Amino acid sequence: MGSMAEAGVSCDASRELPHVVIFPFMARGHTIPLTQLANLLLRRRLATVTFFTTPGNAAFVRALLPAGADVVELPFPAAQGAENVEGIASVSSFAGFAEATLALQPRFEEALASMRPAASLLVADAFLYWTGASAAALGVPRVSFLGTSAFAHVMREMFVRDKPGSDATGGSTYTVPEFPHVQFPLADIPPLPISVLALDAKMGMAVAGSRGVIMNTFHEQESRYIEHWNRHVGPRAWPIGPLCLARESSTDVDRVHGTQAPSLVVWLDEKAAAGQSVIFVALGTLLAVSDAQLGEVARGLEEAQVNFLWALRPDDNVDLEFEERVQGRGMVTRGWVNQQAILQHDCVAGFLSHCGWNSVLESVCAGVPLAVWPMVFDQPLNAKLVVDELGVGVRVKTSDDTTGGGGGLVKSGEISRAVREIMLGETRASALKQNAAVLAEQAALAMSAGGSSWNMVEEMISELCVAADTLG
Repeated sequence: MGSMAEAGVSCDASRELPHVVIFPFMARGHTIPLTQLANLLLRRRLATVTFFTTPGNAAFVRALLPAGADVVELPFPAAQGAENVEGIASVSSFAGFAEATLALQPRFEEALASMRPAASLLVADAFLYWTGASAAALGVPRVSFLGTSAFAHVMREMFVRDKPGSDATGGSTYTVPEFPHVQFPLADIPPLPISVLALDAKMGMAVAGSRGVIMNTFHEQESRYIEHWNRHVGPRAWPIGPLCLARESSTDVDRVHGTQAPSLVVWLDEKAAAGQSVIFVALGTLLAVSDAQLGEVARGLEEAQVNFLWALRPDDNVDLEFEERVQGRGMVTRGWVNQQAILQHDCVAGFLSHCGWNSVLESVCAGVPLAVWPMVFDQPLNAKLVVDELGVGVRVKTSDDTTGGGGGLVKSGEISRAVREIMLGETRASALKQNAAVLAEQAALAMSAGGSSWNMVEEMISELCVAADTLG
């Protein structure tokens, strides 16, 4: 019997393809994987796709989507100002921004109700918790998109349940009862900010009321945590990643992200031709890094005596004399770069990263080990997974000796040590590279025909399409 992909149909050969509606949270790290999902559904002819966004994010979204996807722009409340998370001032403003998206609900419901063909399935970011009520009112099945690791989600559930550090029993370490090999220094478990607690509760209720959760991961990477989620947390997880491999070729990646700066490409090619390795340094686009910290990174990279490519935010300040001193050995670039293509370059052998989940997946898929420097949100949990579970990274410690993010300044000596360990440390670097190569192969197989993620996305569309037919 032919598969859905081979037949180009979903639940019933006599019917049209299901119509999947996708609504990401207004942050690049949340939007990119869902555009990759849209590409996957369209390329495999599993569904037609409509993608929701706002006018301020539309150009970015349209550049990432193929011609076959429809885009609906919902006017964002003018009083909010910024239309994406990258435009807000601080972490403390995050919950307020997420709550402001509630103003989109009336127009969203209007558009969803009038769609022809009708929506078969809504894929909505968990931060857009209010879409749950909208979908329920219109009888549209909904799955929540959780944009981080299964490990991070399971650990968060444990923290909420057990409240480590809240009792008077003493001790400085929390051991996860179901996974006794997983231990956290209490200093690495920062409490959720008060401003985020109410939002977190609303998100939890919305996720619980959905038909399942899409996780951008794959079974071979996180099987024990995916299985735990399905047995003890729920609703059902659909691990369909890594979505960064959803495109057919690196040419697609280049088309989507735009042409890399010619000087950057030439520089990397020259290093590869000379048989030299490069470490890529990128600390995310969401939060600004202080000038003092940037200075420590610069000194650390200089002291490490390795080749590096450092991607900065446009408004980051680094001493021009530093750039002159490292000329030839180091390159500094500013603004948006094609991170996935950089990591796939032959000469890139390490990645100093903030450990955002998209960055982790792109590094894993390229077989590149990481020096992990988590700062906020899910990053500390992703970092623990990378180092302790997957064995493809080393930790960067802050000056207060924590590894969980949000700690003190990271000194230049620590930057230099971590960079040299993954680039030059013979025994450790070799093991990291071997582990990363195995994981990269498993990721590629998961997304290939007959692989775990390939089959999972087909099963998800088929099962939820049947549910939609029943409701209709």
